[in-house]
Amino acid sequence: MINNKVNEIDGPILVIGASGFIGANLLRYIQNYRNDVFGTSFSGSGWRLDDINSNSIIHLNKYDKSNFLDVINKINPKTIYDCSSFGAYSFEEDAELIHKTNFLSLIDIFEILKDRNISSFIHAGSSSEYGLNSNQPIESSEMIPNSQYSISKIAASNLINYYGKIKNLPAVNLRLYSVYGPYEDSSRLIPTLCKKASNKKLPKFANKSISRDFIYIDDVIDSFIATSLAMNSKIYGESFNVGTGIETTLLDVAQTSKKLFNIPEEPQFKENLKRSWDTENWSANTEKIENHIGWKAKISFEEGLKISFDWWKENFKKRDFATLSKKSSLGGNKNSISAIVACYKDNEAIPIMYERLVNEFEKNNIDYEIIFVNDCSPDNSHEIIKDLSSKNPRVIGITHSRNFGSQAAFLSGMEIFNKESCVLLDGDLQDPPELIEEFIIKWREGYDVVYGDRVKREMPFYIEFFYKSFYFIFDKMSTLNIPRNAGDFSLIDKKVARWIVECDERDFFLRGIRAYVGFNQVGVEYFRAERMFGKSTNNLFKNIGWAKKAIFSYSSLPLHIITSIGFYTTIMTIILGSYSVFMRFYNPGDVPRGITFISLLIMFFGSLSILGLGLLGEYIGKILEEAKRRPRYIRNKIIIRGNERESFN
Repeated sequence: MINNKVNEIDGPILVIGASGFIGANLLRYIQNYRNDVFGTSFSGSGWRLDDINSNSIIHLNKYDKSNFLDVINKINPKTIYDCSSFGAYSFEEDAELIHKTNFLSLIDIFEILKDRNISSFIHAGSSSEYGLNSNQPIESSEMIPNSQYSISKIAASNLINYYGKIKNLPAVNLRLYSVYGPYEDSSRLIPTLCKKASNKKLPKFANKSISRDFIYIDDVIDSFIATSLAMNSKIYGESFNVGTGIETTLLDVAQTSKKLFNIPEEPQFKENLKRSWDTENWSANTEKIENHIGWKAKISFEEGLKISFDWWKENFKKRDFATLSKKSSLGGNKNSISAIVACYKDNEAIPIMYERLVNEFEKNNIDYEIIFVNDCSPDNSHEIIKDLSSKNPRVIGITHSRNFGSQAAFLSGMEIFNKESCVLLDGDLQDPPELIEEFIIKWREGYDVVYGDRVKREMPFYIEFFYKSFYFIFDKMSTLNIPRNAGDFSLIDKKVARWIVECDERDFFLRGIRAYVGFNQVGVEYFRAERMFGKSTNNLFKNIGWAKKAIFSYSSLPLHIITSIGFYTTIMTIILGSYSVFMRFYNPGDVPRGITFISLLIMFFGSLSILGLGLLGEYIGKILEEAKRRPRYIRNKIIIRGNERESFN
């Protein structure tokens, strides 16, 4: 039975990583008793929180210190449960992201919390911290890391120890063993076992002698609550093992399953199913947490397995089992895409865009999310996006505080998307969603960026001529190889998108940045139609602005030209002056006379000076914009499942 003293915990309560397995269960349990608990998610809220009141879910980019500070200021939590992590699964291999998520972001969090009056910070650590030293180690045992994940978790536990012991922060690290139960990632052993068992079959196991310390999720929740209630200065910075202390071999798992679910077939064991960092025996010594916290696991493996089976069996009817795993979007299969749609005065086009995107994704069997970025449109785009989001939880809305432009809108969406790649589209339907199928083919062939190559535009021929002329000139002037007829419409792999977001320029020109970051890029030709509804928001002055943005961001040739002209005119002036002096002595009649000649010289050099100052001013103006470091956009609201939330940017 879970600790029934949850109402005694100091609130408000914040659960970081509430869309994950442990965080979702913890949030759900506490919400049964209190209404002052909030959970964070990075993009949307995920399948684990589908039936949770969206008002209790807060968008949080854990890597953005200012974002975390905004969340803390808004909620002012007294108890924080940090359940976020990356790298626990074999398919999560990005070493940089592992350390950024598990350790580096924790530094910023603690720097903010050290001056706050919080009651407890409970961190979900891992038994992986022990690495190769995995057979019932005590908390002070030697750490022998055997993976990047292990290293990051060791670093986090040392950080907690430092802030707890030296900075007097009420923080504790719980080293969790093999947690299982409802809402677990479907790629894991117990969910896979339950899936097979529902058909009276068994999965293939690794070596039968491998043992794990399986602990049911309710016992883990109990340990979080018990630790909060037992928090005192003596345990600040400490780590505690959270497990049953019982070794359960894979043979035990198979035999228990056969007996519990009446499975006739015999289990099969294969040595090569073992993961690279697995050890033979992995079990907890729980004496420390029993003595200091008074906590002990209560649910047996057989009991927990039966509860898990019943839960999963019910959910097999409601959900596609394969999609209930991070592996579906991180496994390298290239089958998940986030569509990011920049919207301004596109209220009539948004529903059509939505239908065409959904049809395209479903036709190609793509796991998707659609992020509509409303760039403070004066029409009813906000209400339309809100309605779509209420009908389809895969639709997320972002509303900006004012109109920042399409480049900022795309960037705003790119910072929160959560799939393997993103597709950028203008909301006016000039970019056909049906082309995404060809993008996917090229992406799966190995290209990291697939952009739309506009071979023809639906516009007057003279305007198209000016467009093509500009791109030809820009291509010659630019220091980068920027495709001439490519716009923003493109599919961008997540690793490329991450580098684009890292480019911290204020005056953001997406197609230039996209070319700058490099990677393997290819174009797909298409005909760009006219805007379906209304008139284009572009005009002559805006197009001139786009041209200036492109040229002054990616070319220093105008400065070189002015420098060259200045050099050669100086030479010519010296020659002309020498000639005039010479002729004054030898043939005074041929020396240029009169106000006309002098006026022409003054006008020529004056115009040249003004042009040079103007060009120099353009570059200085860009320097000024970068130096001011103003936000590239400000989010006003985020819409998830039809509910508006403060974005905290």
